[in-house]
Amino acid sequence: MKYKKTILILVSLIIVFSAISCIVGLFSNDGAGPFEFKSINGETVQINGNGVYKYDSVSVVAQGRASDFVTIVFAIPLLVLSTILSYKGSFKSRLLLSGTLGYFLYTYMSYTFLWMYNPLFIIYVILMSTSFFAFVLTLMSFDIQNIPSMFSNKLPVKFLGGFQLFIAFAIGLLWLGKIAPSILNGAVPLGLEHYTTLVIQGMDLGFVVPVAIISGVLLIKKKAFGYLLSSVIILKLITMLTSISAMIINMLLNGVAVSVIEIVLFSIFDLLAIISLIILLSNLKTNLNNES
Repeated sequence: MKYKKTILILVSLIIVFSAISCIVGLFSNDGAGPFEFKSINGETVQINGNGVYKYDSVSVVAQGRASDFVTIVFAIPLLVLSTILSYKGSFKSRLLLSGTLGYFLYTYMSYTFLWMYNPLFIIYVILMSTSFFAFVLTLMSFDIQNIPSMFSNKLPVKFLGGFQLFIAFAIGLLWLGKIAPSILNGAVPLGLEHYTTLVIQGMDLGFVVPVAIISGVLLIKKKAFGYLLSSVIILKLITMLTSISAMIINMLLNGVAVSVIEIVLFSIFDLLAIISLIILLSNLKTNLNNES
């Protein structure tokens, strides 16, 4: 595995700092408690008032703490395991490592630009930076042109590629449906609250949707880069959708209104993403531990 020492250093930093971020996010509780705040757009927002996220809204904190929980119980252990096995030369684990690093990059980019400023800001920046460089170096470590030969000819590329195109279309439609009324009618986007812009929607429409489309098309055409991107996108979808499911549950527990349709749809999407990852990994050929 190329760049393994550098990747190991970066991953070690990610593990330490993300654990700190999650623990503080989940367990800090200083503050006077919830209070109302009137935004510049005239919207009355319920502010959390507790812990490191004290100046964020109740709904966003419910989502963020669910994300912290998923990160510490699922993403960090997966990052540790995939790094150890990748270091030993496992091709399958390196695919998992790529997708997991994609999750950390997305998560802490959103934390850097979405959260109201708090004492963890510099940690979010460090995590965003280390995740980016570890992610890029891991992708660069693959012999791209050799990747298709690592997979069985029975791999259902149309199903996996079609699933990615479907998810890209669904996410794009969901967010554009949220944004369009504000553009056409000059209204404030639903859910903007006291924040300055729609960070998650911008990241999804700017990165996740285009990459999912490119990945799906390339995989259907059996292009080398499509196999690698699909591994990244599918695992990213699992971690993202699992986080969203946890967010919805936590929002319900905190009295935030959530659509039943969203609960059902995101659960189905998460299940399909898990099935897709199982299909992808089960179609890897054996004896790949020495792939460079």
